[in-house]
Amino acid sequence: MRRTYLGEFEEIVLLMVAILDGDAYGVTISQEIEQHVGRVVAFGTVHNTLIRLEEKGFVRSELGGATAERGGRRKRLFRVTALGSRALVDIQEVRSRLWQMVPPGALNVSGL
Repeated sequence: MRRTYLGEFEEIVLLMVAILDGDAYGVTISQEIEQHVGRVVAFGTVHNTLIRLEEKGFVRSELGGATAERGGRRKRLFRVTALGSRALVDIQEVRSRLWQMVPPGALNVSGL
């Protein structure tokens, strides 16, 4: 199987979709990224990333119910697919192996 790689922001968005577990949509993802990552991102950036992740098969979406708070409009909710889950596990394993290879003291930050 040909491996599809994720950029850093795609990985963050995919992780947030997994964390929100069925309650993930553009606005909540943007808010959660800002809160937990400290990175302010525009809704449009998140939306475009979600569309790209869906095209790659890492997430799937469906329309949720209409809500009064949204003026009767429905939310597009996202969930991680099996392929997306596998990609996240692979990324975590690769990063863990690489971190274990860093020699003690190689990341000495006292000089900053």
